[in-house]
Amino acid sequence: MTLSLFAILSAVTLVSAFIQGALGIGFALIVAPVVGILQPDLLPVTLLLLMLPLNLHVAWRERSAVDWSGAKWISLGRFAGTFAGVWLLAALSSQQLDLAVGWFTVIAAAAALFAPPPFAPGRPSALGVGLFTGVTETATGIGGPPLALLYQHAKGPILRATVAVCFFVGEIMSLVILAIAGRIGADQLLAALYLAPAVLLGSALSRLTHDHIRGRGLRLGVLIFALASGAFLIVR
Repeated sequence: MTLSLFAILSAVTLVSAFIQGALGIGFALIVAPVVGILQPDLLPVTLLLLMLPLNLHVAWRERSAVDWSGAKWISLGRFAGTFAGVWLLAALSSQQLDLAVGWFTVIAAAAALFAPPPFAPGRPSALGVGLFTGVTETATGIGGPPLALLYQHAKGPILRATVAVCFFVGEIMSLVILAIAGRIGADQLLAALYLAPAVLLGSALSRLTHDHIRGRGLRLGVLIFALASGAFLIVR
């Protein structure tokens, strides 16, 4: 990793960790397309590793608000989807993976942007979202918008805490399966180590502001950025 690449990815990672800590989503939507453009061989492992401390921090910070019933069913679906995600990762070439990251980013961001009317999450929807998230996050590192859509009408602490718990459990699942499949390399581990301080700093800053930040405009900015980044990956 060159110094300029390190500086760019550190800045993007710090901002994304801050947004994820404040809103509950945003990290993968921003980081995945940028990494896909600059250093695609780091996906999805480096992204998954970076999200572990971030989601552990958010889940612990707001642990009293976790919807444990929903998290259980999402995690069950996520476990099944992880295997399909590994198969997809092995089946795609680098160019095809770029397209997959781009399309998943655009579709996920558009789904979050044009959210459906209020509804109450149930067992079938939690299982379905977990299955879809397992496929997309294991293959591309992106899995937040389906979870955010499921809890879009919940209070901020419930959304942030439950999504963080589901992410943390799911990321461990994905990394274990990827390791067994021989898909984790030294360069990906080193990149995660280099970028970890940016994650910790961004997460710490979000702790100071998450109770006060006005998330609507920032959420819109994240989704617009994700749409633009994903579209660039598709057409480049």
